[in-house]
Amino acid sequence: MDITLLIALAAVTLLILLSIGLFFNTRNTPKIKPPAQNRAQRPNDGVPRRAQIARNRGMHMRGAGGRRQADSEDEEEPVERTPDLPDEKMGVKKRAKLEAKAEKKAQREAEEQRRSEKKKRDQQAEEERQKLDEKRQLEEKRIEEEQRKLKEEKEKQEYEEYLKMKEAFSVEAEGFDEGESEDSQNLLQEFVSYIKKNKVVVIEDLAAQFKLKTQAAIDRIQDLQKDDILTGVIDDRGKFIYVSREEMEAVAKFIKQRGRVSISELAENSNHLINLTPQVSA
Repeated sequence: MDITLLIALAAVTLLILLSIGLFFNTRNTPKIKPPAQNRAQRPNDGVPRRAQIARNRGMHMRGAGGRRQADSEDEEEPVERTPDLPDEKMGVKKRAKLEAKAEKKAQREAEEQRRSEKKKRDQQAEEERQKLDEKRQLEEKRIEEEQRKLKEEKEKQEYEEYLKMKEAFSVEAEGFDEGESEDSQNLLQEFVSYIKKNKVVVIEDLAAQFKLKTQAAIDRIQDLQKDDILTGVIDDRGKFIYVSREEMEAVAKFIKQRGRVSISELAENSNHLINLTPQVSA
């Protein structure tokens, strides 16, 4: 083959490869408008094709590097915090309204808490009051029951004493009519009152006063002493000396204070301890 033909084929092949590379390069590279002066100086007819391609590649690389540098600078630049647009755009009236609403809610919750605590305190106070009322009622019932029992015992004791006194003064043949119970009771009261009033009575005179035998009068006095209706002593001369409980306590106190007391000493002080003066009725 002729050498000239081989050179021509090699040149054509090289041009085809350069065209293909330039085609793909121009597709991937954004079109940049050259400056006006460059466009005015466009006539590069004198520049070889290979130099033109190399210059285009350099421009493309510089453009890509500039874009990467710009992107890097954009990434390195600190991002300013975007303001909370709803808060900033919110009006003063709306903000005040929300604050007032929140304040009312807090006040309402505080009021509910206060009412709940007050209700709890009132409930506790009511429970304490009920307990005190129950305790007071129980105490009143206990006192009433004790008073009732004391009253019943007293009435029973008085009735028993009455029966004993009535039995002591049961009418004998020469005495009173036993059918008249009211008269017997009155007679018993008169008998006791007569002795207490005179303090010292002769038993024979007492029996004559109430139309009794002397022994019957002595028996009646002894029965009344057993029933603690009368207190006193019967001496050997047939007299009954009435001594009240207060006077007997005074004598016992005197003996306790003195220790050993002789009969003569007790007799000397008996006038101060025991009143033997008859009571004069008005």
